This record gives sequence, C-alpha cells and structure tokens, in this order.
Amino acid sequence: KRILVTGGTGLVGRAIEKVVANGEGRPDEEWIFVSSRDADLTSSSETKALFERHKPTHVIHLAAMVGGLFKNLRSNLDFWRTNIHINDNVLHSAHELGVQKVVSCLSTCIFPDKTTYPIDETMIHNGPPHSSNFGYSYAKRMIDVQNRGYSEQHGRRFTAVIPTNVFGPHDNFNIEDGHVLPGLIHKVYLAKQSGSALTVWGTGKPRRQFIYSLDLARLFLWVLREYDEVEPIILSVGEEDEVSIREAAEAIAEAMEFRGELVFDTTKSDGQFKKTASNAKLRRYLPEFQFTPFREAVKETCAWFNANYANARK
Repeated sequence: KRILVTGGTGLVGRAIEKVVANGEGRPDEEWIFVSSRDADLTSSSETKALFERHKPTHVIHLAAMVGGLFKNLRSNLDFWRTNIHINDNVLHSAHELGVQKVVSCLSTCIFPDKTTYPIDETMIHNGPPHSSNFGYSYAKRMIDVQNRGYSEQHGRRFTAVIPTNVFGPHDNFNIEDGHVLPGLIHKVYLAKQSGSALTVWGTGKPRRQFIYSLDLARLFLWVLREYDEVEPIILSVGEEDEVSIREAAEAIAEAMEFRGELVFDTTKSDGQFKKTASNAKLRRYLPEFQFTPFREAVKETCAWFNANYANARK
C-alpha cells in the first residue's frame, strides 16, 4: 500500500504520522505526507501531477481551508469555493489513477442547524447548516455526495469520517482564526505571562465533544484498513463526554497552572449551542476503543504548546 495523506502537516496529519511512527504502521504500508508546499490542490493540473508522482493506492484526504467561527463568518464564499475545488480535484485524480480507497475528513459542523440530538450519520442532508459557516459546511457535504457518485458509477471505495472537535499538538493556535480549544490555550499562556484575567469569548455555556488528535489518528488507520461502507462514520467520544466551553477553559487553566480570573465576553457570538453527536455506529464496530481522558489530553497539548511556543503561536 502507498498511502498519500493530503494536509499531512496539519493537526490530524501530524497525529497520523506520529501514530504510524510509534508502531501502528505496518510493513506493507508506505506513508507519504504532503502539504500545500507540495501542490496547490485548488489546481486540477497540480493535483493530478502530485498523484502521478506518488502513485498512491490509498488516500487519506485531510487538506482543506479551515478556520474558527470568526474566520468563517467573514469568508463563507472563500470557504465554499476553495474547498469545492480541493475536494473535486483530489477525488477525481484518485478516481482517474485507480486509487483503491479514499478516506476524506468531514466535520460535525456540516449537520443541519435545526435538528434533533444526538445527530447521527443519516442526518447530514436533512436541512441547512448553521448560517455562520454555510460555505465550509456545504462544501464538505458535497464530499459525501461525490463518494456516493463514484461508488455507484465506478464502484470506487471512497468514504468519509466525521470527527467532532479535534485538538492536540500541531493545532492552529491563532487566537483570531483558530478553533476554540487551541485559541484558549494561547490566551491562557498570554494571560499568565501578563498577569491579566483570561477573557473567554461568549457565555461559556455552549457544549462540545472534543477528540484528541492521537485518538483520531488511531481511528483513521482503522477506517483505512477495515471500514468498508461508503456512508460516513462519526468518530467521537460519547455523548456523556461533552464539555462546556467554561469547563474546557477551566481544564486548560488547570493544566497551565493559571491562577487568574476567568471573564466571559458575552458581546461575542457563541455559535451553535451544541452539536451532540452519537458514536453508536463507531461503538458497534469498536466497542472496546479507549479514548484518552479529556483533561489528560488537554495537559499533553498544553505541554506541547509550552515547549513549542515559538512555532506554535504562528
């Protein structure tokens, strides 16, 4: 197997690389991690050239234009166009070059805004996504549509996973554009340095299921090797492991030994209150899978951030 990982230097790509290097790789697998420096995936010719160069038999497709709530609010059209081009180019190049299996990465934010909870894999297309990130959400939904098309017309084994909020080493810790957890880690670091209070955007009440990137990486390997459905699968901790943004901020403060005050800026948007996802399908396949406890994963991520601050803060 020659496994090409797009977006290979991002949060999830680095986690897969680490898990493979730490003994989870197999002798019959050659892993190739590529980033935007290797090819512009919005260009069909560059994407095709990348595939012809590496001749993968399998692909894990992670590359995407991503960002937190406030970046999405500003740039919905850019998120739509960029991701549509990337996904179409990657899937079509994979098809044209006879790739045996593609596993793409979706997100729980693609689910309908008005829905019942917990959400599951059958509900992706049941209504519009939240208006804050409709561009990204619709572009990601189209991967599921394309996977079905390639399966029905060409017999391709293209599928997708839907992780909940991923965090870990090598995340985007940019306060303006990153996701909530890495943004909070960076804020706690700065508040500790300056001796000021920690300001959390929003009320702190929204609830999220967070998955540690190294746990997600192990699940990606299982999906690549064992999961044979075209329909996507949610990769998430259980509903009982959901935490509020306030609880997440407190866990980070504890991990970074921050003793200051927590202040909630309620003039800032909360985004969706919750997106509780069911991992029942995953549990039917892997009833014994052990997730890293949230506070332990937060501690490891904070330790990595502290040790790599010069690069991580960029």
